[in-house]
Amino acid sequence: MKKFTNEDLYEIVLYLKESLKKNSKVCIEVLNPDFEEFLYCGQVLFIDEVAYKYRSYKDWTDLAQKLFCKIETPRIVSLNTIALTFKTLDKKDSFHNSVLDKKEKYGVNSTFYNINKNEQPEILLSFLNALKNVNLEKRKRVLNLGVNSGLEFELIKKYFKNFSKMEFVGIDYCESAINEAKKKFQNDKNVKFINSDIKELEQLNLGQFDLIISIGTLQSSNLEFNKIFMQIVQNYLKKEGSIILGFPNCRWIQGEIIYGAKAANYAFSELSLLFKDAFFCKKYLQQKKFRVTLTGEYYIFLTATSIRKLK
Repeated sequence: MKKFTNEDLYEIVLYLKESLKKNSKVCIEVLNPDFEEFLYCGQVLFIDEVAYKYRSYKDWTDLAQKLFCKIETPRIVSLNTIALTFKTLDKKDSFHNSVLDKKEKYGVNSTFYNINKNEQPEILLSFLNALKNVNLEKRKRVLNLGVNSGLEFELIKKYFKNFSKMEFVGIDYCESAINEAKKKFQNDKNVKFINSDIKELEQLNLGQFDLIISIGTLQSSNLEFNKIFMQIVQNYLKKEGSIILGFPNCRWIQGEIIYGAKAANYAFSELSLLFKDAFFCKKYLQQKKFRVTLTGEYYIFLTATSIRKLK
């Protein structure tokens, strides 16, 4: 186990990169950010009359993400140092590489199904903030495109008192996911789930909605993004309604969330397509007199609310 001061970040990165090529686990010893007796003004550590810059646990978790690693629980080595173990993640172990039938890629037997976005604090808080921005308490009909197991409806039911006074419709291409969603909400008569392709919405006679939600679905490779987005706004969103779109800016590898969208033909995170789609939606909605914001980190949430007054 090699020892480093907190000023040795570049050396740490080089050491970890080289060591992780040969070993699935690498351990280093660094100064303990929680050892408050050595803190001076919350910024500098004094040990043996030598000053070191303070480095938080978040710095180490950020580094682990960049190296596609999981960081294990820190272990105390001495009075002022801790051991950090970086464990490499298997990049092949991801729902993005699923070999399941296309229709069941996101089904109950998939890796994706076991991922709960609601358990990720940043995603949870960003989505709740988006719901508040669209004045959810004033909405009556909500459509969720790509609803899967109904995670977004679960959050609304848990955090908003007017859930029972609203009507919810969830659409998904995956039959097994829809069946599980129906079981979750079997006692909620105001919630309806439909197994259908988004490209065939016109056959469902859905009517219009006060709020449309779609998280990580419209960017699917089998959809013409611009075309389907405009059709949804024109045909299913009330003029005084709101919309929340979630653009994925992360990957899940062995159940760990990793920041940065992975574009085809790139070995690294490349965000051009994400920005292109997000800004197309923003410009289009602004032309239709919507107030639009882009927020979030692991998912970029586009929140658009009509500037027309609700009736």
